[in-house]
Amino acid sequence: MELLERFAAGDLEAFEALFRRHQKEVYRWTVRIVRDSGIAEDLTVETFWRIYRARTRFDPVAGNFHAWARRIATNAALDHLRHTRKETELSEDFPAATGSDPAVRGELRGHLRRAFLELPAKYRVVATLALIEQEPYNEIGDAVGISVALVKVRVFRAVRMLRKKLSPLGLEVAAK
Repeated sequence: MELLERFAAGDLEAFEALFRRHQKEVYRWTVRIVRDSGIAEDLTVETFWRIYRARTRFDPVAGNFHAWARRIATNAALDHLRHTRKETELSEDFPAATGSDPAVRGELRGHLRRAFLELPAKYRVVATLALIEQEPYNEIGDAVGISVALVKVRVFRAVRMLRKKLSPLGLEVAAK
């Protein structure tokens, strides 16, 4: 508690201690959203810069620093996704037909990647966290700053958009 109070008051040593304590978790969370370790490193720095600038708005008594940092990290990642159209690689464990030809799996992965990249950023974030990372809806809602009901709506809409893009190719998208 004292550390958070010192941080909110502008103590640089308290900020550095919080940075050391939460840096890895913020990085892990960010890389799960943007799917690129180099960009996640940059966004982790950006997140802590935003945290430091917003320190006066943090309530050290009632606030949960971990949740607050995760929300700021999510917003930084969402800003990044909105402003860039980059090639994002899906993880190798992304669901694919088992036992099928490697060329077919590669083509499927390409179609899925393009379909995900075409989703609006607000849907891409929740779809990535829910469908690929399998995060609980309540954690996604907390991180994005929306209700669980809205997370469910966005996942539903993202799946519907993915189905629309992939069904002409004969591909099925299963909902969570």
